[in-house]
Amino acid sequence: MTNKTAIIMGVGPREGLGAAIASNAASHGLHVFVAGRTLAKVTAIAEGIRASGGQATPVECDATNESDAVALFASAEKQGPVALAVYNAGNNMSGNIEGMAADYFEACWRVCTFGAFLFAREAAKHMSPRGEGSILFTGASSSMRGRAGFAAFSSAKGALRNLAQSAAKEFGPKGLHVGHVVVDGGIGGEKLKSRAPEYAEARGKEGRLIDFNGIADIFLMLHGQKRSAWSFEIDVRTHNEPW
Repeated sequence: MTNKTAIIMGVGPREGLGAAIASNAASHGLHVFVAGRTLAKVTAIAEGIRASGGQATPVECDATNESDAVALFASAEKQGPVALAVYNAGNNMSGNIEGMAADYFEACWRVCTFGAFLFAREAAKHMSPRGEGSILFTGASSSMRGRAGFAAFSSAKGALRNLAQSAAKEFGPKGLHVGHVVVDGGIGGEKLKSRAPEYAEARGKEGRLIDFNGIADIFLMLHGQKRSAWSFEIDVRTHNEPW
């Protein structure tokens, strides 16, 4: 019998959300296609999954490249029907509007929003004929509100949320579960700790860094929901995060 597959787009460091979702999906018996921009990173994650008894295939992929998105789903479907597709690509790009270059703003939109459109389109093309499957997106605090100094990221994540909501209303009647996870706070992973170590250390002492394994659990919980009781959106934060 052909195994069902999962595609996790936006996998980076071992201590990160993408890697945690991929590992969690593999533990649920899915053959995971671990996709990201850096071949060495996705290969390391896939090797770790296989070493733990799971099934995984690394794929170097540009989320904003249409040909890459089409090829990614085609490759996964050859292995088995895609049951779970998670779009986790995106960077928290800061900058003031007055001094921001146009291509910088566009680059943020391309990763957070345009890539998500390509991903959702390809997922739906393959899932719709079967009438089942989950398409999930990683959101952020900026999905819900704009913030000074983060116009590019806020606008791109806000657009991603609306894209996901439109997809949920379009694909739901076809049997596809579309969900959006709002990560309201910093994730206690390698990316934040390496880019802003002092900030990460201070937040960690305050107990305000979100556990990436806990977030990954939410994605798999959404995937496992009965279609008679689907959630579109879940927000996650630490117990003492002000909101």
